[in-house]
Amino acid sequence: MLLTQLLFTQGFGTRRECEALIVHGQVEIGGRVVDAPRHEVAPEGLVFRVQGRDWPYREKALLLLHKPAGYECSRRPRHHPGVLGLLPPPLRGRGVQPVGRLDEDTTGVLLLTDDGALIHRLTSPKKHVPKIYEIGARHAVTPEQIERLLAGVVLDDDPKAVRAAACEPTGERTLRLTLLEGKYHQVKRMLAAVGNRVETLHRSAFGAVTLPPGLAPGQWMWLDGPQAIDGAAGHDTGRRVDQGCP
Repeated sequence: MLLTQLLFTQGFGTRRECEALIVHGQVEIGGRVVDAPRHEVAPEGLVFRVQGRDWPYREKALLLLHKPAGYECSRRPRHHPGVLGLLPPPLRGRGVQPVGRLDEDTTGVLLLTDDGALIHRLTSPKKHVPKIYEIGARHAVTPEQIERLLAGVVLDDDPKAVRAAACEPTGERTLRLTLLEGKYHQVKRMLAAVGNRVETLHRSAFGAVTLPPGLAPGQWMWLDGPQAIDGAAGHDTGRRVDQGCP
């Protein structure tokens, strides 16, 4: 693959902008500057440097973001900053987008990718990918509420009952709930349907992906492909980027 094409696929701008980065000595491979746009590279496993920062080549990007409160999961946020603003420009440039959405006040595991087929697989209700939520409730959680959440409750926009795949109290006013689907405001509406109210909401897992220790709110990291979500591989912990990095 030509070096210009590689930079283009990784989100570093138009082909002309990528050529300019190369010609002006802003790209390094193997510790040396490469200033020839038509330099041939083998992309698989390649780690290159652009403007002093190392980047691994990824045919498809898959990221784990520790979503903080106060951010919208939208490409065109309306009332709060968008989560894409927490990512450096090359990732935004290659078109990564959230896999599903978390409410503005919800925190925790958020996956982002530029793989449309993967987004469809992970968000399809037929695929039954588990998502685990840690809930802080306004009122004490009762055994009857847990039973109803497991048995199924009817939401106001669908006569078909929805139920938790798993649900357990974790404290007097806290519970852990697992869903296999993702309807609009589903967790909040399910709690309301059993006579309680969500005060805090944190997604602790998406499939096999959980937040590793040290990944602070607003920070992101690479995942080792879709197999990480299925549990066949872990996080690529060597490639974490902090919030605010360009």
